[in-house]
Amino acid sequence: MTNSLFNHKPKFNKLPKNPDTGSKGHFPKWLHRKLPKGGTLFDTGNIVNKYKLNTVCEEAKCPNRLECYSKKTATFLALGSACTRSCGFCEIDFSKTPKPLEVDEPERIAASVKELGLKHAVITMVARDDLEDQGASQIARIIREIRKKNSGVTIELLTSDFKGHFASADLVLDEMPEIFNHNIETVRALSPRVRHKATYERTLELLSYVKKQNKVKYVKSGIMVGLGETQNEVEETIQDLKNAGCDIITIGQYLQPSKNKLLVKSFVTPEKFKEYEMFGKKIGVHHMYSGPFVRSSYNAGDVLHG
Repeated sequence: MTNSLFNHKPKFNKLPKNPDTGSKGHFPKWLHRKLPKGGTLFDTGNIVNKYKLNTVCEEAKCPNRLECYSKKTATFLALGSACTRSCGFCEIDFSKTPKPLEVDEPERIAASVKELGLKHAVITMVARDDLEDQGASQIARIIREIRKKNSGVTIELLTSDFKGHFASADLVLDEMPEIFNHNIETVRALSPRVRHKATYERTLELLSYVKKQNKVKYVKSGIMVGLGETQNEVEETIQDLKNAGCDIITIGQYLQPSKNKLLVKSFVTPEKFKEYEMFGKKIGVHHMYSGPFVRSSYNAGDVLHG
């Protein structure tokens, strides 16, 4: 049994031309995949619900969420479910005044990591520009609590840009997560339209700063394609990320999560994704993950745990 992106397909806007058939309105064959099997799919959801946690898997309507749940993995979304930014690609709720941080959130996430038996925990966050430290101290507490309750677990952070405040970044870097990830999301020319407050240059500055602190094993970033970028622009972005010190780069297909978000301009072929992967490797990027279903946290632990 197969399903096109697990019912992700938006039926309210026209899809770009299908490279397979030349017609519009259908996902290409490489965006169809088999539904995962097994009871762990429901076990994972039950554990997340038990601890009243948010996951980027659900909030952002990730097309890989059923596969990841079937493997008893999930990416925790910290600092609430409402973001103070409203990016053109992201389905996470927007609020200028999100709810206060939950004091017991670090303990609940740590307990969920333990019950899921995770070897690699991925923690992402909504942007919290309303907070003095942009939520960095809460992220630091989450890291400490996870390690207290889960011996040997590795930790990956996917953070905001902290509004360019390196002092906030230092709060999480001092906890020495194994992987620090901040996504550049798109190419330079499209960044003002795709992102709300974050900028292309600020992202590069943050990644470069993190690399120079030498407190994490890997620095990581990722981009989406299918938003109207050119191949030269994608390769320029890969080069920029390499120059900023990125050890890991992810490239995946953008998919419109709802009718109010940016339209998909093209379905990038697996062959083109392979070209991007080879380009990154050629210029010296240590770990390139490039493909239609690749996301920042998809199989994220493979680089550490194989």
